[in-house]
Amino acid sequence: MNLDAVRTFVAAVDAGQFQDAATALSITQQAVSKRIAALEKDLGVRLFTRTARGTHLTVDGQTFLPHARELLRAEARADASVRPGRRALRVDVHSRRIAPAVLLQDFHRAHPRIELDVVTLDADVHAAMAAVEAGTVDATFHAVTVAARHLPSAIRTTRVIDEHHELLVGPRHALANARTVTPAQLADHRIWMPGMAPGTEWADYYNELAAAFGLTIDLVGPVFGNEALLAEIADSTELATLAGERTRYLWPDSYDLRRVPVRDPAPIYPMSLIWRDDNPHPALAALRDHLGSRRVRAPGTEVWLPAWAHLS
Repeated sequence: MNLDAVRTFVAAVDAGQFQDAATALSITQQAVSKRIAALEKDLGVRLFTRTARGTHLTVDGQTFLPHARELLRAEARADASVRPGRRALRVDVHSRRIAPAVLLQDFHRAHPRIELDVVTLDADVHAAMAAVEAGTVDATFHAVTVAARHLPSAIRTTRVIDEHHELLVGPRHALANARTVTPAQLADHRIWMPGMAPGTEWADYYNELAAAFGLTIDLVGPVFGNEALLAEIADSTELATLAGERTRYLWPDSYDLRRVPVRDPAPIYPMSLIWRDDNPHPALAALRDHLGSRRVRAPGTEVWLPAWAHLS
């Protein structure tokens, strides 16, 4: 069914005259007549009766009118669902606990009128970048471990997060009361991070971190979820894990878990915003500006970055 003909039909009903409908649609009266005739032929019924006093709906026209209006409303909704600036900006944060989700929530507070669709693809950088390239999401946050010249031609990235680390320990751990710890101090302690998938950018990061400071990062054990991990750490004198300083964890007060900043040098996990350079969504530019103005810079202390963080 031709929607221009349906639109012309509704305009003729609202105007009461074909000439007035033609004026409203900025077309000729002859074009209005042709569109109505084509619609009547398509439907196999007469929609109007024409008299010297104007046009009047037939019974079939009266029956069709509410459906015609709904067709036009559906067209408007379909158009709005994909038109840049009118649909929600779809952003992947991988996990709702980590820094990108925190910063995206901060963006929403600063720009409450921008509609967001926050998703968690649970994908590594390669799969998430493919989703951006395919248009499944408008943007994603990941560590980018290759130089820009090796990325797909349509992909753009900018580093927006320098995430500091904290050691998460229970109250009976040897480092529970430390104000800060150094990576060298962690060499004598077991860092438990079960379930970290090999080959991901975060696994590569922790492998490089462990090699740089002689750390023991234990990936052994089934994954029962963050709640089980926190319970094990709370009850242990030896277990500890590393968490981003803006990673959100909740636990019962009885656990008395401690978050101890890692400093001197401070390991930094760098994350970038990834998007397509031809994406016209206006909210994407607003998000990039927001993140650029709020990037947490490294403190005055010495920092450590993985080798790939210096690629350009």
